[in-house]
Amino acid sequence: MASRSLISVFLVLLIGSGINSSATLEPIIRLPTTRATEADSRSHGDEDGIYCASWHLAAETNNAGGWTQIPSRCHFYVKYYMTAKRYESDCEVVANFSLAFASTVEMAPDGKDAWIFDVDETLLTNMPYYIDHGFGSEVFNESCWDEWVALAKAPAMPSSLKLYNALKQMGFKIFVLTGRREHQRQDTSKNLELAGYTGWEGLILRGASDRGIPATVYKSERRSVLSNGGYRIHGSSGDQWSDLLGFAVAKRSFKLPNPMYYIG
Repeated sequence: MASRSLISVFLVLLIGSGINSSATLEPIIRLPTTRATEADSRSHGDEDGIYCASWHLAAETNNAGGWTQIPSRCHFYVKYYMTAKRYESDCEVVANFSLAFASTVEMAPDGKDAWIFDVDETLLTNMPYYIDHGFGSEVFNESCWDEWVALAKAPAMPSSLKLYNALKQMGFKIFVLTGRREHQRQDTSKNLELAGYTGWEGLILRGASDRGIPATVYKSERRSVLSNGGYRIHGSSGDQWSDLLGFAVAKRSFKLPNPMYYIG
């Protein structure tokens, strides 16, 4: 039931045609896994599994609205989803749809065809951090998060790294637009490069004047600057609806899954 519900999420969120993933390269960094098994999942009760799959659907489609912690009965469900290959598979589906759309774009000779990526849970996976912090079962601690960012050790999302490099080869100008703050620029740039991301056109972070501005407004304003500069934003990839909605939106937006936290 959980698998069918999750598949439904992406049938609702994404419209397009897939590509043959067998032609893609093996990811440089694999997502870490735990010893969770299907038997472990069943042992936590079919009723909780059904409820949590439905809650996950509501969270991904933004029907749940703002929330700060996952439901207590869904702690194991989210841990299992994130570590037992399902999450990696769902992210790959999103990347495949993204690349299928990108292949339909008629690139102009002026070099102004653009694609925007978020950072956390989009280009980078913070799985090591969330393994230590309950996969969204804990209230967000900004100090702990800043310490993690400063380490610059978040692995690449394998499917996003393939997509990123494919888009570069196709000639898209790539902009990285993140809610991370300006003082984290060096750590963020270092982490992205160590994870295999290079050659972006711009890395955009929150400045002092952006403090307190809702994520949807902040990211819309930054996209608007790019549009006013002549860039055609064909695609946008992010794990939060606030990465994708608002104004100056991309022609196609692609949401990656994230049942661990919500940013409004």
